[in-house]
Amino acid sequence: MPKVMLRRGRTGRLVFYVAKKDLEDEVVSLEFDRPDKWGGQLELRDGSRYFVEPFDSPPKLPVTVQAQKI
Repeated sequence: MPKVMLRRGRTGRLVFYVAKKDLEDEVVSLEFDRPDKWGGQLELRDGSRYFVEPFDSPPKLPVTVQAQKI
């Protein structure tokens, strides 16, 4: 499971970044984006999907998390 950084991009969209693979892409969907639950399955613009263990509330960005490729 790679460590990834999630941050807001210039357009305000969520950006997914994996340093070791030099992969950066925009997140197009996030399974849970509510005040009481944030994370889960996310899909990147290129169609790849990852799973991030859900948080009890939205984290302060940027944040580094473990992500599993689905």
